[in-house]
Amino acid sequence: MKNYIVGFLSLFIILFLFSCGEKEKDSPIPNYEQWQTVTLSFDGPETSEDAVDNPFLNYRLNVEFKHGDLHYRVRGFYAADGNAAETSANSGNVWQVRFTPGHVGEWSYSAILQKGDNIALEDDLSKGVEVFLNEATGSFMVVPSSIDGADFRAHGRIKTSNGYFRFGDSGEYWLKGGADSPENLLAYEDFDGTYRMTTSDKDGEASTSEEIHTYTPHVKDWHVGDPTWQDGKGKGLIGGLNYLSEKGMNVVYFLTMNIKGDGKDVWPYVDPTDFSRFDVSKLEQWEIVFQHMQSKGIMLHMVLQETENEKMLDDGDTGPQRQLYFRELMARFGHHLGLKFNLGEENGPADFSPIGQNDAQRKAMASFLKQIDPYDHPILLHTHSHEPARTNVLDSILGYKDLDGLSLQVDKREVAAEVVETWKRKSKEIGHNWIITMDEIGMWHTGAVSDSLDRNHDILRRYVLWGTLLSGSAGVEWYFGAHNKQNDLSTEDWRTRDRLWELTDYALNFFETYLPYWEMQPAHGLINSKKAYCFRKEGEVYAVYLPFKGDYTIDLSGTKKSFNVQWYNPLKGGRLINGTIKTISGGSIMELGYPIVNDGESTQQDWVVLIKAIE
Repeated sequence: MKNYIVGFLSLFIILFLFSCGEKEKDSPIPNYEQWQTVTLSFDGPETSEDAVDNPFLNYRLNVEFKHGDLHYRVRGFYAADGNAAETSANSGNVWQVRFTPGHVGEWSYSAILQKGDNIALEDDLSKGVEVFLNEATGSFMVVPSSIDGADFRAHGRIKTSNGYFRFGDSGEYWLKGGADSPENLLAYEDFDGTYRMTTSDKDGEASTSEEIHTYTPHVKDWHVGDPTWQDGKGKGLIGGLNYLSEKGMNVVYFLTMNIKGDGKDVWPYVDPTDFSRFDVSKLEQWEIVFQHMQSKGIMLHMVLQETENEKMLDDGDTGPQRQLYFRELMARFGHHLGLKFNLGEENGPADFSPIGQNDAQRKAMASFLKQIDPYDHPILLHTHSHEPARTNVLDSILGYKDLDGLSLQVDKREVAAEVVETWKRKSKEIGHNWIITMDEIGMWHTGAVSDSLDRNHDILRRYVLWGTLLSGSAGVEWYFGAHNKQNDLSTEDWRTRDRLWELTDYALNFFETYLPYWEMQPAHGLINSKKAYCFRKEGEVYAVYLPFKGDYTIDLSGTKKSFNVQWYNPLKGGRLINGTIKTISGGSIMELGYPIVNDGESTQQDWVVLIKAIE
């Protein structure tokens, strides 16, 4: 009888295992599209944001993703109940990782969760005690992307190349234009745990009240099908991003921590006095917004600190507090395709902020970010607005291998193009060609005022928009000043600069449509006016900005080719038009003539001339 029972049980086990195997064999592996974020969830130990055994510091989730010879090691994170954006949960047993595959075919993964004192600060996988995870290994299939349009999933991950942004997969170059304000974008009442610590009326920054952002004017720009959380939260901010995208803008600047700085209303922590514990639900709500930005083709310009708090973590070093902060941001948001890290606003000592990070500390930050980043996102440094504070910082880090470029601040708009050209030249001469973006134009109290005060933004359009782009800038962002009604901290409605977005879009369209700008260099001296700008690929194409009507010439003595001459209206955009002179020849100094204007246009305004070699 015993043998019969044993035989029956053995047969049952064999049949059970066989059926499981058949089920496993017949079950298709998950499919994802190329550049789509893969989020994997694992059931692990039950814990909470405030557990004595800190889950952010004493646990470490690493996931290895493999595809042929490709190999990525990606950090995971504690996710509470796995749905914290909706539930506001601060406890649970879910651990997650996010990964964005760029290659088609089958991928495999293997996850390991380890426990140990401060293990989150370690990279050595031999350290720590392994903790059980369910379904820690598996695979998925990546198929070609079906996405099109501005969505980054249609293009891939942005890198830097030749002093410009470029999609690493397609090789296409990309220029940015968008909003630098409000810098406290994430001080939004619909995010969990978000409030203003103290109000401020300090000289040198925008004044604040107890109210944080609602973006109510943009609720009407939210569309059915757009994301929300917790019964309709998020519509104001999501709608505002829709509006910027519809105006052709493709980048938004925001701080992830302004403790002690302007606003005092953005941080990733549960408590702004404890730098070791992160607010899971708040960060998941941030992620909903970031995903929407990416779907709209809006780059995340993630600014990691301000000049007022650059010494707050580890006294400026990249010690345990800063490492944990950087690792958490990278784990949760590093998967995004259109993302650049900014080491900090106005970094380094200045007359208004004499206590700042030193050169070694700046380099340590950049190098640590490069070390922990599986994707090699661009890393930039925001500058001071004038000399000698700007040069005192930049000369010492010029050529440093782990810094990709500058997020430029300039107080006097008339010299913005000159400053761009100076640092492009210096970086090129030292052998490490920086990307330079024009991100904050002064003066600090004014910046870009609303359309009602300056309809066509004549000075900004001339010196900052066209002047910097034609001097090698990789894009512009508009700062709203501290003393305007809708300012750098209080802006609720981006429509106050509706015309500014249009003018910016016209410039970006011209560059993207007509110029191989990544192969061009400034050559302003070719024009017979110090008030004009000229950008050229010698003998091939020249783009010339003329600020007002005049008898302009261009020196083409360096080439023997013939060229077509057409005109572009920076106030209207649209198609090219002909001028009084249609073709010119190289070998001498040539007159440019005038545009033949249409209704609503004037020869007295500024114009852009496109001079292109005849094939």
